[in-house]
Amino acid sequence: MVVTQLPRFHYLVIKNPLPSFKFFPKPKVPIKSTASTLFSAPKSTLSTTEPIPITDFSLPDEPKLEISLDKLFVPPETLVSCDDSSLSTRILKGSNIVLSKYARDAQVVQAEFVKSSVRTEDCPSDGLPEFALVGRSNVGKSSLLNSLVRRKRLALTSKKPGKTQCINHFRINGSWYLVDLPGYGYASAPQELRTDWGKFTKDYFINRSTLVSVFLLIDASIPAKKIDLEYASWLGQNQVPMTLIFTKCDKRKKKKNGGKRPEENVKDFQELICGFFQTVPPWIMTSSVTNQGRDEILLHMAQLRNYWLKH
Repeated sequence: MVVTQLPRFHYLVIKNPLPSFKFFPKPKVPIKSTASTLFSAPKSTLSTTEPIPITDFSLPDEPKLEISLDKLFVPPETLVSCDDSSLSTRILKGSNIVLSKYARDAQVVQAEFVKSSVRTEDCPSDGLPEFALVGRSNVGKSSLLNSLVRRKRLALTSKKPGKTQCINHFRINGSWYLVDLPGYGYASAPQELRTDWGKFTKDYFINRSTLVSVFLLIDASIPAKKIDLEYASWLGQNQVPMTLIFTKCDKRKKKKNGGKRPEENVKDFQELICGFFQTVPPWIMTSSVTNQGRDEILLHMAQLRNYWLKH
């Protein structure tokens, strides 16, 4: 079996009826593997100083996810083989993402709000790379952003879903941006306002040249929503790079009440995504309460960002 790499940050290939879509870059060296083998994703570490150590951790109190080799997200210029005994230590905990040589300078030292925009052309024009956070209203987007930068009120959270109505840019370390986008699917918002939000957000996705990747947030504490699947499909159809971020993974529903564990909902969502895509996108399980997934997201952003800057 050969795991191929395809052009610039397009990680997926969409099945019909959507057009062909590729989700990650073509590497200089082919990625080879010889069998479908299961690996458990260990804990990653993110130090405050360089270099970032990659160490194998065992967490018996947390459920482990087993991931087949063909379901891994392998960054460009990264070799993966089932004969590689160190592979399990290179998979980010609670994800399907393999670390690459580009996973460096991941720590957040400084974060500042820059501006809010209602049009793509009004966004910052300094050419810095950026990552956009988007998801259904009340998915925990602002809380995740605050968790990433270790600031409680950088992005204001609200008990009223749909409060974010602009494209909000936050400059990180003076060298890249986190972008907070309006939530979608808030039924109480006026239809005209919901339409306008969708229009300018999609215009941003298609026309923003410095956008490295969209991080689509999915609530893992509940079953998959049709609107989330449709949003992921739209991103794929328009060849917008995407990573799935499963939020609220600390919440545990009681089995006797028919609830599923977050990892079960994550698995179900991936199975539904397979109906749209030939291969799964990169994904990470998170919680803004326990900071689960924080380091993993920053490392993933770092390797995507550094590859983008180089190429």
